[in-house]
Amino acid sequence: MGHPHLRRVAQPLPTTEIGSAAFTRLLADMRDTLRDYGGVGLAAPQIDEPVRVAIIELGEAPSRYGDVPHVPLTTFINPTIEVLDDASEGFWEGCLSVPGLRGYVSRPQHVRVRYLDVDGAAQEMTLQGFPATVVQHEFDHLDGRLYVDLIKDTRMLIFEGELDRHRSFWEQHQTGS
Repeated sequence: MGHPHLRRVAQPLPTTEIGSAAFTRLLADMRDTLRDYGGVGLAAPQIDEPVRVAIIELGEAPSRYGDVPHVPLTTFINPTIEVLDDASEGFWEGCLSVPGLRGYVSRPQHVRVRYLDVDGAAQEMTLQGFPATVVQHEFDHLDGRLYVDLIKDTRMLIFEGELDRHRSFWEQHQTGS
């Protein structure tokens, strides 16, 4: 957080780049970074590549996010998102670009994503719950936004260790009131 490149709007990836050696290296770097840091999603601008590419991967085993639906490693090229239902839910979000902090962010929980896959084929995916939150978080990076920009109550931005230590308190107060 604070690097100016995280605040710029990423440019669409030219479709002629899909499948190129440079693109293959970018995806490998993104995947390695995601796994090395134990994340569930990563956007290209987070590794200083100003293109509209993001990946997510939600493992099958319960994680620090609880028991969430499995989403295999998925690459989103030039994605668009459509909110299908305005009903929102909040999660304690973290970010590889904002290490050591968590913030309570409420987002719509039913979205449709349209994107190109690694072969350049048009795809569409409907997501609900935590996976919907993850794609919104990652796609925000493509528009120069961080989750901290969406926290409605700054009392709900805390150090990870304090959230872990006082989780029951924060879960009772997660609406920010």
